[in-house]
Amino acid sequence: MFEALSDERSRKSPRSSYHGLPAHRLKTSFDVPTNDQILVPETLLKKRKSQEKARAERTDAIEKKKAANKEKRQVIFKRAEKYVQEYRDAEREKIRLHRVAKAEDSAFVPAEAKLIFVVRIKGINKMPPKPRKILQLLRLLQINNGVFVKVTKAITEMLKVVEPWIAYGYPNLKTVKELVYKRGYGKVNKQRVALTDNAIVEENLGKYGIVCVEDLIHEIYTVGPNFKQASNFLWPFKLSNPTGGFRPRKFKHFIEGGDLGNREEAINALVRQMN
Repeated sequence: MFEALSDERSRKSPRSSYHGLPAHRLKTSFDVPTNDQILVPETLLKKRKSQEKARAERTDAIEKKKAANKEKRQVIFKRAEKYVQEYRDAEREKIRLHRVAKAEDSAFVPAEAKLIFVVRIKGINKMPPKPRKILQLLRLLQINNGVFVKVTKAITEMLKVVEPWIAYGYPNLKTVKELVYKRGYGKVNKQRVALTDNAIVEENLGKYGIVCVEDLIHEIYTVGPNFKQASNFLWPFKLSNPTGGFRPRKFKHFIEGGDLGNREEAINALVRQMN
């Protein structure tokens, strides 16, 4: 009787029935559901899709920008090569004309300069209103400020008025390049910005066909059709005192042993001392 009761209890016991399940049907708290068993909210799926789309668009934009920059660099390189050849041809032509003149026992008269570099070397003490206004128009507001100007009758007359406060002359290609590359700053939104990237030049002068620093130098040196825009874009150069100082008679005219006035090609030596 006791044996029969024991057998009946063992059959009804949940513990005995639990242990009687096959091993592959047992569930524990350590079981990890598969990806198919997880229900992902629809909002999360949409968010993932939008992120993937945005990522793909960014990648595509980066690739397009790289391709455009590569093409732009090639254009800039070709322009620079063209300018170098142009400068060399002009120099060779000048030498050739000089030799022809010498062979014919005549004097070689070079073409008149089209570009002037003006640097202010004197302060505002005892300055009349008219010269002060002209210096403001030339953007020469401080000592050792320098600017490029185009040779015109009006500019020539203005320079004569302010001659006791400035030194000026005709810069060569080397001087223009050294000034722009070493001291060049652009006027961007009325702010002084260093010309560290061609993109700065392109953003402000691209509509005039000036897309890089070499274009800017070429436009200034050759006094091109967009010289006014190019020179106004350049912030007035802030130069240093010349190496070794000015001449003892600084405030005398250049031809009198001083530093003031027109010194023609000798301006290049002064600029190198101040750059």
